[in-house]
Amino acid sequence: MQAYVYKSRRKADTYVYLREREGFGAIPEPLRVTLGDLDFVLEVALTPERRLAREDAASVRENLAARGFHLQFPPTRREGTDGTA
Repeated sequence: MQAYVYKSRRKADTYVYLREREGFGAIPEPLRVTLGDLDFVLEVALTPERRLAREDAASVRENLAARGFHLQFPPTRREGTDGTA
């Protein structure tokens, strides 16, 4: 399965994977408004063997098949990892 990854201009470190290139119609309107303009980042083949840095590839494939998109949120900071307690 191919996925097309776009980065939100409005929400830092937020990415949208789409089943179809420029298939923005799959994204619900309120979410599209929140994300603002999206910039194309990359095209990736999501094979069962594929590993992604921040997402579970199987979950991304499931969301693409069911909804046509997958939303990747910014990483959360864990307590203590940034030098604070």
